[in-house]
Amino acid sequence: MQSLMKVVLAPRTGSATESERRKKKKEDVLLERSLSSSTRYPSMPRYPLSPLHGEVDVSEIRKANLKVTGMECAACAGSIEKAVKRLPGIEEATVSVLQNRAQVVYRPAFVQHAVQCGRQEDACSNVVGNDLKGVHGIQEESIREAIEDAGFEAEAIVDDAGQRSGSISRFRIKGMTCTSCSNSIESSLKKLDGVQKAVVALATEECEVRHDAGVISHVQLAAAIDDLGYEAELLIAGEETNRIRLQLEGVTAAADFQLVKEMLVALGTWEERGKSGPSSSSGDIIKVVPGSKVPTDGVVVWGQSFVNESMITGEARPVPKKLGDKVIGGTMNDHGVIHIRATHVGAETALAQIVRLVEAAQMGKAPVQKYADRISTYFVPAVVVAAFVTWLAWYVGGKARSYPKSWIPAAMDEFELALQFGISVLVIACPCALGLATPTAIMVATGKGATQGILIKGGQALEAAHKVKTVVFDKTGTLTIGKPIVVHTKLLTNIPLHVFYDTIAAAEVNSEHPLGKAIVAYSRKISGEHSSHGQQQHEVRDFEAIPGQGVRAVVDGKATLVGNMRLMKEHGIHISEEAEEHLRDVETLARTGVMVAIERELVGVVSIADPVKPEAARVISILKSMGVRSMMVTGDNWGTAVAIARELGIERPCVHAESLPEDKARIVEEMQAAGTSVAMVGDGINDSPALVAADVGMAIGAGTDIAIEAADIVLMKSNLEDVITGIDLSRKSFFRIWLNYVWALGYNVLGIPIAAGALFPSTGFRLPPWVAGAAMAASSVSVVCSSLWLKRYKRPKVVEEIDTSVQR
Repeated sequence: MQSLMKVVLAPRTGSATESERRKKKKEDVLLERSLSSSTRYPSMPRYPLSPLHGEVDVSEIRKANLKVTGMECAACAGSIEKAVKRLPGIEEATVSVLQNRAQVVYRPAFVQHAVQCGRQEDACSNVVGNDLKGVHGIQEESIREAIEDAGFEAEAIVDDAGQRSGSISRFRIKGMTCTSCSNSIESSLKKLDGVQKAVVALATEECEVRHDAGVISHVQLAAAIDDLGYEAELLIAGEETNRIRLQLEGVTAAADFQLVKEMLVALGTWEERGKSGPSSSSGDIIKVVPGSKVPTDGVVVWGQSFVNESMITGEARPVPKKLGDKVIGGTMNDHGVIHIRATHVGAETALAQIVRLVEAAQMGKAPVQKYADRISTYFVPAVVVAAFVTWLAWYVGGKARSYPKSWIPAAMDEFELALQFGISVLVIACPCALGLATPTAIMVATGKGATQGILIKGGQALEAAHKVKTVVFDKTGTLTIGKPIVVHTKLLTNIPLHVFYDTIAAAEVNSEHPLGKAIVAYSRKISGEHSSHGQQQHEVRDFEAIPGQGVRAVVDGKATLVGNMRLMKEHGIHISEEAEEHLRDVETLARTGVMVAIERELVGVVSIADPVKPEAARVISILKSMGVRSMMVTGDNWGTAVAIARELGIERPCVHAESLPEDKARIVEEMQAAGTSVAMVGDGINDSPALVAADVGMAIGAGTDIAIEAADIVLMKSNLEDVITGIDLSRKSFFRIWLNYVWALGYNVLGIPIAAGALFPSTGFRLPPWVAGAAMAASSVSVVCSSLWLKRYKRPKVVEEIDTSVQR
């Protein structure tokens, strides 16, 4: 299919004469006409002609972010969106008044083609000769020009893919004597690949360069200045990653978080050395002292401590960290010294990804905002007409003596009175309040969710969550811990418990099976409780793992079998009625029974289970009280699924077992077809189809990257009570949005007639233009204040009770 989405163009060879160029141009026109006259379908894009050598991939889609200044209200954003959408190849354009940002999704081939067709062919050929970065610059430039043509200023900023770097290098330059020196340095630097901006101050002899560190380094910049005959001394180099503007709450929803220390301590082979935070790289061993912030994501390789992760999870309790535990950049090390190995740096860190998610969410528009946009489109022309009609009615009425002359103030005549009424109507009308009703609430809600450990990917997810009537849970890793543990031991002989576990742990120590690992882990715990005996060293030989059955080995000269009933029967081990009855009881409780035989005698049965999360049953109960039905879909067997559902209080008809990934998605779609709004909560790759199919996909933060990518909401703390918090926050947010709309519409419905003089005949009250202007501003401020009330949001009390009981 990809080959069908490409246009193969013949490359030019040699130098073309004027006649050849005219001939080629004629052929291009004929080809374009033949393409335009051929049968086309809505799904088939119109392939642009391009002077690029080789082929043009028209299926490629890119995203550009631009900073826009000069916007005053939602109408401004609407006019910018319309202007950008007129360009060919624009898939989507979204403008946020609050963030002063425009996000444009476009097809580079079409935008580039439109720009080049508006230029002379020679100029076009020069552009084609540039590298890919230059072509990308042309595409963003055309979008920027479209915004500026609409009457606003625009500047390209870092896009989601991180194609541009935020690196800033500052130099002290010696040898400049006049303005021409600084100008020549600026112009020379701007011509270099990778340089985005260069400013030279003659008075301070300093130069600041913003550049892409991946394309050109500060060393190369200094060399370029030296080549011009000046002496450059580096002052500051590196990306400004010590502060990231995390947009969360408030009118501008901006809160600065100190992510990393400006200096960190990197451990070399023989010594510690200071490094700037941005210069750290993956694999560095970094020392984190008490009271300092973890500079980047990593794994603890030495020491132990408690780390405050509240800025990520919203949980104020310090989390213990030991050898092998992961740490997150930006969190606070409270106690001990730890050494970490950096695993993710810069834009790859968890906090940087959260920032991008929150910013993307705040750029998105909720479906409910479409109504406000539609009203705003017609609102301004309607108000202008209403103002003109008001002026005309009062003016004509005054001339025709339709109202007493005593109504006209002494300092005015009919024209001035009518003009005042018309101006008041024009001034008091406020589309801004309508335009701010949704984005301000969404911005505060998504920010508040982030502080609670809930990442909401946009207004659409926030809106859909408040309609949810059914929540579908995956079992393993979502309702359960996702890690098998030993929950019960049944000894059938007089063997001591610690000897029993020492023996089977020795047999299982080389096993890679999860059940074997659970037994070994529990054995170490038992050995710790019986420290006087200690975990003895055993001689193990003839180890063999038997797929689907268990393991066998000779431990201290004794033949040992650890596995299921099939393994025992194949080796002729006698199984008593007591053991069989116990095994049936174990399976009824959705547990796995592991039998142990030593020297051909059955000595015990170990019960292993994946226990449900402590809060799971209470969460199911609270959702039911909120009018939300809970269902469980799992790939596990029916016996286990029914037992878990019984423990959690999920009704039998709401359980679906032995389900493949496509079955989970099908079940969700069937409920949607029945008119139910569905949320899916999962953590694994097999949950991804259902997460995408659901109206709201909620991914457990400890889940796979694919599940998190597919979900609309990410529960960073991996706690099920956040499902309740997410739904409750959505309901509170949309109540606030509708309250904003009621106020904004009510203000205009009441304010415009009063400004037009509806009360003047009966009461003599009229609204001067300056008062109308103040009322207009007050309406917008009141909507913003209403949205800011969401900053006071707190989790439901029932969730706090769950959290307290789990801690106990």
